[in-house]
Amino acid sequence: MSEEKKLTVSTSPFLHDKATTPWIMYQVVYSLIPIIGAAYYFFGLGAMAVIFFSVAGCFFIEQLFSKSFFSGDKIKDGSALITGLLLGLTLPPGFPLWMAFLGGIVAIGMGKLIWGGLGMNVFNPALVGRAFLQAAFPTAITTWSPPDGRYFSFRGTNIGYPFFQTENVDGITTATPLSKMKFDHVFTNWQDLLFGNTGGSLGETCGILFLLAGIYLIARKIIHWRIPVAIILTVVIFSGIFWLIDPTKYPSPVFMLFSGGLMLGTIFMATDLVTSPITPKGAWIYAIGIGIFIVLIRLWGGLPEGVMYAILLMNAATPMINILVKVKPFGYKK
Repeated sequence: MSEEKKLTVSTSPFLHDKATTPWIMYQVVYSLIPIIGAAYYFFGLGAMAVIFFSVAGCFFIEQLFSKSFFSGDKIKDGSALITGLLLGLTLPPGFPLWMAFLGGIVAIGMGKLIWGGLGMNVFNPALVGRAFLQAAFPTAITTWSPPDGRYFSFRGTNIGYPFFQTENVDGITTATPLSKMKFDHVFTNWQDLLFGNTGGSLGETCGILFLLAGIYLIARKIIHWRIPVAIILTVVIFSGIFWLIDPTKYPSPVFMLFSGGLMLGTIFMATDLVTSPITPKGAWIYAIGIGIFIVLIRLWGGLPEGVMYAILLMNAATPMINILVKVKPFGYKK
């Protein structure tokens, strides 16, 4: 007797894509590996320790609110890993490790879990953690050490005790290119910015690697190309106008692009799928707003850098953009 055919009843979706949440997250992680390698090349073991403790803080709070602390279920999707890596890349190489760990806790706790978990957050979690550290520890987060070829030693106050003032074990600090531009009107040459030979955060190294990472993520369709393209064009055009008016007072567009955390924020944070608009037109509005805020804050704000605040401000505007800018339904006629 022939076997009876069975009818399978199931609900949609019937077509499945390989682009699952873990797959997307780890594609981003892979693109960050060369950038983390550059951070180690310029700043040594201290850079790796800061990134490690940022990730550890994210993992800790993520697991603390999971069903079983030792199960590892929540960290398998890679979201906590990316948050920790990006947070670590926004910090100075001599940043105290306990502060980096605390920043990771705030990034996941206040930036993601409090909103309901993965996919529910309004603000980029890594930037929430960074904003907290900026407000809580302004001196530590603005103390920079220069690249000096020390690959196997800590620097600054990496190993300082929590809540105790520790003397700087380096004794050497430096100003970032943006600080020199803001307060001394000294412009760093574009070659040093492009290849990372400057002081600053761990993610301010080697601008060319960020360009390659962006091309990779766009080619893999992980990020929307409109957002990085619109931010770059806006910064180039807006800052270029002032540079043409007075090149001795205002920096060139090339300097604006490759200094500070603009490339890190443009490629990895502004393009966050959860906190950016869902429509093409909305993505243009969102990205142009980020570019304008970056230039305004850098040129006339009280702080030399404006990428973090620009992205957070436009994150807050994203729900309104999604409401006002909608895709026309197929077959719609006014």
